[in-house]
Amino acid sequence: MSKTILLVDDDAAVREALAQTLELADLTCIAAGSFVVAADHIAAAFDGVIVSDIRMPGRDGFHLLAHVRGIDPDLPVILLTGEGDIPMAVKAMGEGAFDFLEKPCAAKNLLAVVERALKTRRLVLENRELRQLVESGDPPARMIFGGSDLAQGLRAQVRRVAQAQGDVLVTGAQGTGISKIAEIIHLSSLRSKLPFLKRAAHDLEAGALASALKEGEGGSLFIDEITMLPAQSQLALAEALDGAPATRLIAGSTRDLAAELEAGRLNADLYYRLTVMPVRIPALAERPEDIPELFRRYVGQAAEQSGQTAPPITPQIEAALMARDWPGNARSLMTEAMRFVMGITEHATPPQVDETLGLVAHLAQVEQSLIQSALRRAGGQATEAAQALRLPRKTFYDKCARYAIKPEDYRP
Repeated sequence: MSKTILLVDDDAAVREALAQTLELADLTCIAAGSFVVAADHIAAAFDGVIVSDIRMPGRDGFHLLAHVRGIDPDLPVILLTGEGDIPMAVKAMGEGAFDFLEKPCAAKNLLAVVERALKTRRLVLENRELRQLVESGDPPARMIFGGSDLAQGLRAQVRRVAQAQGDVLVTGAQGTGISKIAEIIHLSSLRSKLPFLKRAAHDLEAGALASALKEGEGGSLFIDEITMLPAQSQLALAEALDGAPATRLIAGSTRDLAAELEAGRLNADLYYRLTVMPVRIPALAERPEDIPELFRRYVGQAAEQSGQTAPPITPQIEAALMARDWPGNARSLMTEAMRFVMGITEHATPPQVDETLGLVAHLAQVEQSLIQSALRRAGGQATEAAQALRLPRKTFYDKCARYAIKPEDYRP
């Protein structure tokens, strides 16, 4: 929360006393002896509040209030009134003043009103930033693709942690796009217009870590493969996070952090700090229904980059793609899309379907491919494959019988 107060009073002794009261309460005071001096500090982006005397020579508190209202009607102005000026203060409240205090005012009364005004200002500015995020589009919706439940859940999770203030841990298998999700979290947060830094953990010594935290002040620092951070840097990072740095940490890892902790390769304080807000990216093997959409997007990007015309993507090709495990996840799928556009893909022998049968046959082909892929991943264990596809066992066995699929054929 901002702690800045613009104090306006033509009486130097009163101004000095009030400034001292504010500064003793750990507030930042900008003192001005007139409207002309104060006007230089008044802007819509000013994140503090204004405390001003009503009676001043020349342009008084009413003039200042009108000026502020013209720039930002939500910027709180607290007016100070002398004895006998109460009717004027009440009038000012009707014209938009946040509150008024009678001079001389007790320190506790002044600080209570100022604190309330600062909280109000913070909420106003945060709501404006959120509206700007909405107006500029929803980064998770624009940048995280797929219509599966898992894809929708990932988008929702990214939105939730983005609006929180704590540190985030993004995990996933190789090629799932951990750094991309980290950046989307940053872009979806109130820090979106501030720095987003990326650093590799393995060579990030304590001094470089401190520099990165300072450089990213107000924004976010993404550290890739956090478990590879040198031991001294892990300790330094844990201590820095306890001190609530201005830079938000987003850590990424393809490893099991609990196992790294147990093996003594990860600082315990850092582990428990990071695991408060985890975001896990599901692998493509968990959401094969998203593969056709992703592949079409990647093919379009590859065609644009290479200046080629994108070849047609048939249902047979989609089914063949969905039947593969994709251990390299999105990165492998991108590579396949480029090869497809360049005409050097190796998946040119997908299972054939009589296209004259139309949609029903195509859907059957996709269903058959999904069952075969699930069995392949499960090593022929039908129960595990059925669970992966979220099918009751009887339904799974019925479908296997329909397509003449024998689970035992997929056992090692």
